[in-house]
Amino acid sequence: MAKKKTKFICQSCGYESVKWMGKCPGCGEWNQMVEEVEVAAPKGTRGAFQHSATVSQKATPINSIKTQEEPRVETKMGELNRVLGGGIVPGSLVLIGGDPGIGKSTLLLQVSAMLANSGSRVLYISGEESIRQTKLRAERLDASSSELYIYAETNLELIHHTIEEVAPDFVVVDSIQTVHHPEVTSAPGSVTQVRESTAELMRIAKTKNIAIFLVGHVTKEGQIAGPRILEHMVDTVLYFEGERHHTYRILRSVKNRFGSTNEIAIFEMLQSGLKEVLNPSELFLQERSSGAAGSTVVASMEGTRPILVEIQALVTPSSFNYPKRMATGIDQNRVSLIMAVLEKRAGMLLQAQDAYIKVAGGVKLDEPAIDLAVLASIVSSYRDKAPNVYDCIIGEVGLTGEVRRVSRIEQRVQEAAKLGFKRAIVPASNLGGWDYPEGIRVIGVESVNDALKEIFPQ
Repeated sequence: MAKKKTKFICQSCGYESVKWMGKCPGCGEWNQMVEEVEVAAPKGTRGAFQHSATVSQKATPINSIKTQEEPRVETKMGELNRVLGGGIVPGSLVLIGGDPGIGKSTLLLQVSAMLANSGSRVLYISGEESIRQTKLRAERLDASSSELYIYAETNLELIHHTIEEVAPDFVVVDSIQTVHHPEVTSAPGSVTQVRESTAELMRIAKTKNIAIFLVGHVTKEGQIAGPRILEHMVDTVLYFEGERHHTYRILRSVKNRFGSTNEIAIFEMLQSGLKEVLNPSELFLQERSSGAAGSTVVASMEGTRPILVEIQALVTPSSFNYPKRMATGIDQNRVSLIMAVLEKRAGMLLQAQDAYIKVAGGVKLDEPAIDLAVLASIVSSYRDKAPNVYDCIIGEVGLTGEVRRVSRIEQRVQEAAKLGFKRAIVPASNLGGWDYPEGIRVIGVESVNDALKEIFPQ
């Protein structure tokens, strides 16, 4: 009889302990230690669940290894192809996370139907819905094909046998938190179950050259539930973001072994499913008010794509001893830093002013190139003077008041010119070495004061 062993595992980070603790030493979270019974199986029993393709390999000199470009399978969604780095790589393991109801299952069911209609065999494994419920959703999305197989199961051993029987080219598992390994005694969704199930699916993907998509639940902080090792094991991690009260969704790549990270794709949620948004800059600027104080436009890079977004600021006198600093879509500490630069280098008394900064459209920006646009929007609201509606402002602001160089300036200015902007305020160090687009005037500034003189002429 196998010997039983009890241990406590943190559900946030996977830290293991022989005794219960209120605070996890690994991640610092409270009340996350859960008792699990580990059964030490006899030697050789786990070998029954191994793949026949798994063979022992020898160490090989790197100079004698022959390489070839990874083949990719393109879907009919150009936005998804770009986020994945040009298409789906056979044998890859892709993890998609997002809030409940954001559209993860809808996206993967649409992609599954597209791949099946292109001649590939797809197995859609649902651990949360019955096959009839999945069929009803597929009818609403007009996702139908004779090569699309639906299977409702959570037992990993049965899933393995079904993959052997169907022999698909692509597999979708919705979701990884519902799948349980029959040789692991802990409950589905626990750290051990998620880790073991993902490891087994990874072996299936690599040995059989099957691309597998995993749907992952997220915690209340927005992180994928389960141990952090889950994101390390997969090849690609995608986050599906968006506000429930808006119809637009953003698919963001945060890890990709076969392409660029920080790529985004934008979709619109309709009754018939998700529709690609091919020109996101026009989308984010379509409701911009002309001549409004506190509104500026910046060209931000999301991976390899430039996107024009509107930054709004509202600066009002504070009625409290400690003024408020609130930011949506950008880091609040960055806003405080920029306001400190304005006080010290531009002589503006903002210490008695409340400041509210927002990135319109629900986009999250985290690159330094938005600093100058945020600064200009704060000054615009403080002076109650609107900047030129045809200005696009780009640049990083240093603590000494200098405007620093940013990357990919040519792509940013080209995107601004394409949408009809007449002037681009950029760092002076970015002026040389590239051709300016027609129809837009590029102005270089060296400091915050030079930028304010150009944006708000007397």
